[in-house]
Amino acid sequence: MNRFQKRAAWRIAAVSLLLASLASPLSWWVAQESAEASTVALAVEESGRLLHHFDAIDLNGPQARQHATAAAQTIAGGLFDIAEIYDGRGAKLAVAFTTQGQKVEPLLPKHGAPNYSRESYESLRLADDTWILRIFVPLRDAPLPTGAAITGYFEGVRVVPAWQRQQIFMSSLTVALMACLASVLCGLALYPVVVHLSADNEEKAREVLDSHISMMETLGRAIAKRDSDTGAHNYRVAWISARIAEQLGVSGSAMQALIAGSFLHDVGKIGIPDAILLKPGKLDAAEWDIMRTHVSQGMEIVTGMGWLDGAQAVVAAHHEKWDGSGYPLQLAGEAIPLSARIFAVADVFDALCSRRPYKEPLGFDAATAILDRDTGSHFDPTVMACFRPMARDIFDRLAGCSEADARALLQQQVRRHFDQMA
Repeated sequence: MNRFQKRAAWRIAAVSLLLASLASPLSWWVAQESAEASTVALAVEESGRLLHHFDAIDLNGPQARQHATAAAQTIAGGLFDIAEIYDGRGAKLAVAFTTQGQKVEPLLPKHGAPNYSRESYESLRLADDTWILRIFVPLRDAPLPTGAAITGYFEGVRVVPAWQRQQIFMSSLTVALMACLASVLCGLALYPVVVHLSADNEEKAREVLDSHISMMETLGRAIAKRDSDTGAHNYRVAWISARIAEQLGVSGSAMQALIAGSFLHDVGKIGIPDAILLKPGKLDAAEWDIMRTHVSQGMEIVTGMGWLDGAQAVVAAHHEKWDGSGYPLQLAGEAIPLSARIFAVADVFDALCSRRPYKEPLGFDAATAILDRDTGSHFDPTVMACFRPMARDIFDRLAGCSEADARALLQQQVRRHFDQMA
């Protein structure tokens, strides 16, 4: 499992748990409300049937109290523990209790004469944890759509028994667990889909990366061939630059730009005439002016090439010096991009330690003595302070290193810093 897959697994797991933590309580609440509503609907239906049976709907006649009392006594002990019936003006006509109803009646919130037009209910938890459902029903002698006037009121209190509480609890728990399980299963189902899509995306990203690296290497080899050198120099300086940059904390796109810029630092030499680029002797002043144009020509080549835009910093400033005596802009100090300051150390060190057609390689002590001497003039002292402790290891790793070996070293850096999916 690579880094992306681990990150995807953790994020999907976190989202699944978050959904479960939200869905489960919500499902529990919905199930509880649904159970209460079902109980209330059944109670209203049953009380309505009994009220009609005892002719206790129109409560304004001379026998209203008698009918109401008979209905209340029958209703209490069925689905209700307290049954109260009022006339259309809100005056209480009858009340009946079960034993349980008598116990809870003093604990109920008091209210005035009823004056409501719609059925409603409230769920209450009393101080002793008794759970009651209190139902309010306006009575009409005709269905509601006819606009019939209210002829009375029925109020019932049901003490929810232990068996029903247990039933509602188990039903709510089942629904909550199902919601939790659904969230987890959804996450489990999504993970292979995400991994599959990411694998396709990773493969395409690698193909694009490989094409970029191939293009970079092709340009680098073209430069090296024109400069009477092998491509090993480009691989070595890019690897050395990356080693130094790692110690300085450079990473991400900045590291990618440094590697690309170091590898293509002399890309502008493609545009220098062979008579000057390959001249065996020293260049005169006019020829040096032309040679120095490889910096601006290199800028023109890498600018606008998408991912190679980041190489501009090294290509443009790899001949600048810390004291401002370099070219083409005579930048000094930290005005020189960090990547160019890092590359300057890597480039000179490799040049001193490498065999060229016109010189033999210097030993480690001689090469580092030159770098130490030019620290503060050519090289950034901070970069040199970072490079110096690792210089011996770098020298030993590159001693007798072939182009293939140098390429392998750089490829390790490329995989580490370019492959963001690993």
